[in-house]
Amino acid sequence: MIAVLSSCVRHLRTDARGVAATEFAIVAPFMLLLYIGGVELGNGLAMNVKVSATAHSVADMVSQNTQVSADRMQAILGAATAIMAPYAVKNGSTSLMTITVSGVSTDSNGNATVQWSTSTSSSGARTVGQQMPLSQFTATNPSNPNNANISLILSEVSYDYTPNLGYTIAGTVKLTDSYYLFPRCSTNSPATSSFPYYDVKYSSTMTTTCTCVQHLQQKTC
Repeated sequence: MIAVLSSCVRHLRTDARGVAATEFAIVAPFMLLLYIGGVELGNGLAMNVKVSATAHSVADMVSQNTQVSADRMQAILGAATAIMAPYAVKNGSTSLMTITVSGVSTDSNGNATVQWSTSTSSSGARTVGQQMPLSQFTATNPSNPNNANISLILSEVSYDYTPNLGYTIAGTVKLTDSYYLFPRCSTNSPATSSFPYYDVKYSSTMTTTCTCVQHLQQKTC
């Protein structure tokens, strides 16, 4: 009996038939974690690119107008959500995406305030008169970056990204981006300002529109 047991022990020590299966069982969870993490990271990066593209596109579309009616603004915001395709912008009745666009103007000292703001969220719009910090890179004169007498279109986008497989680890991740653009033309400017002063007007009662050609040729519209 002892001889048989000793023989089994010797064979067990030299038996390599289960080594590959054992190694795979040890490595498989890490490989699966890397694969899932790579997929989720790829989706997150792709969505973040879409968020940046949406922020730029909204600012670009608004800045092409000299004035924007409420209906046109809602059309712009609604159309911009299509940029996120093929990713969903709603989870049932809950919106995953918030787009906010604001007009920001500065005084002769470069102090910036919000002139108007609208958002796809009922609580997303900025407060009119809110002070806004600006970067020196928005100044029209790099040698004198005081941001005096300028107007900017600020587009802000946020998206709630919930990983499909890594939710328990990361939870919901908020992807955000913002974009400042100078309006391309204006319908008015303060009497004390010097060119360039840009302004895009937004009003819930505005129905008429002006073209950039009209403004540049006639100076008024």
